Amino acid sequence: MERLKKIFLSIDDFLETLSILALLSMILIVVMQVFTRKLLNFVFFWSEEITLLLLAWFSFMGMAIGFREHLHLAMDSLDAYLPKKVIFVFDKVIQACIFVFGVYLVIQGISFTELMHESTMPATKMPSSVLYAVMPVSGVLVCVYSALQFFGVDTKRHHGLEEGGE
Repeated sequence: MERLKKIFLSIDDFLETLSILALLSMILIVVMQVFTRKLLNFVFFWSEEITLLLLAWFSFMGMAIGFREHLHLAMDSLDAYLPKKVIFVFDKVIQACIFVFGVYLVIQGISFTELMHESTMPATKMPSSVLYAVMPVSGVLVCVYSALQFFGVDTKRHHGLEEGGE
């Protein structure tokens, strides 16, 4: 069991690092694009396409990480007025809905990825399916995180993150 946990944590670390690298790469490419366009009157033909690709991957992976860290939007204004059992049931319903959303991402993501495989992006000539492949990947992560949370496993890896700036 411990070995399995290490494998999953390694995959999780890799995907989180991939998201951070996507964000950093996107920032560098956009800065380079603005610099070359404004000062050198030159634009790299691939910069906008790669930025869009990185944005999609960063956004979807960030969404999955947000579900893992419980950073998604939540309305907890009623928690003070409801019994603990009702809140517990609501939490389970929410986790089940998040799981269903993850399944939707997997199903639709696979469909989009297969549909767009024959199409290529104009600048880089990469298959357009690369853009959509993030949907099933993030969907699987959302399903795993929500299932673990449903059964009481704490999926938070970064403790001390404050919500709402308080």
